[in-house]
Amino acid sequence: MRVFFRHRRRSVHGPTGHRSATYRPLLPWQVRAQRFRSAPVGRRGLDPQEVQEFLDRLAGDLAAVYDALAESRRETSRIRIALCHLRSGQANARNERERDR
Repeated sequence: MRVFFRHRRRSVHGPTGHRSATYRPLLPWQVRAQRFRSAPVGRRGLDPQEVQEFLDRLAGDLAAVYDALAESRRETSRIRIALCHLRSGQANARNERERDR
């Protein structure tokens, strides 16, 4: 079955591709705060304790991923700055050599 939408959401071009402008990644605290309604009487449902344990584990994994991402971004920034200094030093040395000629 095909579904047609009248209004398309704006896309954001980012490092991971195109996403809706309204997209917000889940944060660990949002996962931990998520609560589920109980199943109606007479129907089966999920064990709330198991769901909460899973959400806590997921939140921990998300926190670890976000920490690793932040560390990676800091390292990338540090490397970019070092590369910029290296290139600047090489350009200065090249300019001095050309002046001495």
